[in-house]
Amino acid sequence: MLKPLTGLVLGTWVALVGTAQAQQDNPVVLELYTSQGCSSCPPADELMHDLAKRDDVIALALHVDYWDYIGWKDTFASPQYSNRQRAYAQSGGDGRVYTPQMIIDGEDFIIGARWRQMSQLIDQHAAEQSGVSIDLSRDGNRLAISANSARSISGDVEVHVVRYTPSSKVSIRRGENAGRTIDYANIVSNWTTIGMWNGNGTYASTVRLSGNAPVVVLVQEEDHGKILGAARLR
Repeated sequence: MLKPLTGLVLGTWVALVGTAQAQQDNPVVLELYTSQGCSSCPPADELMHDLAKRDDVIALALHVDYWDYIGWKDTFASPQYSNRQRAYAQSGGDGRVYTPQMIIDGEDFIIGARWRQMSQLIDQHAAEQSGVSIDLSRDGNRLAISANSARSISGDVEVHVVRYTPSSKVSIRRGENAGRTIDYANIVSNWTTIGMWNGNGTYASTVRLSGNAPVVVLVQEEDHGKILGAARLR
């Protein structure tokens, strides 16, 4: 969980030792919508391990809950992630939700295991210059966020803080993947919108973090639009 220092405190936090800083040059954000109950998902889940090692992309696995009814309840799933995928489908996709689906920088929608197509899109997005840079600095339980834009932004943008678990194995006992043990990577455990920004000047905020899981900060256009900037602290 995370808590803005100036806002409502939710839950507990633990202090960590040391200071970490991050500034990354335009990493491409990949959102994989997947499910433990989906027989088509393991190839995409496996691909996430390779993507997780890269510094030029931020790969996030969001487990959905709409396949839970077919025999296995996904242990990482959240209706929040299912709703996020549905919102993407309405705002920029073709209205469909499915697994595995990869959404690239909030703009491109492809089947999650299509490596060649994904690689091409990663290269295309990496070559784009959104103009938004994000600096992160963590000192103990405090995360300082600073964002700047080199160009004018049309309308307000959202600032998101995401936590994820780097790796976890699950033995699936029922459903389409019954009998398989699958090693998942970069499993999103918390996604919070901490504020809005009009793109003028510098956006600055400090939030409290619990635990030592990696943290990602995203700047995204409203209504599930393009992701304009991202940074990560592992």
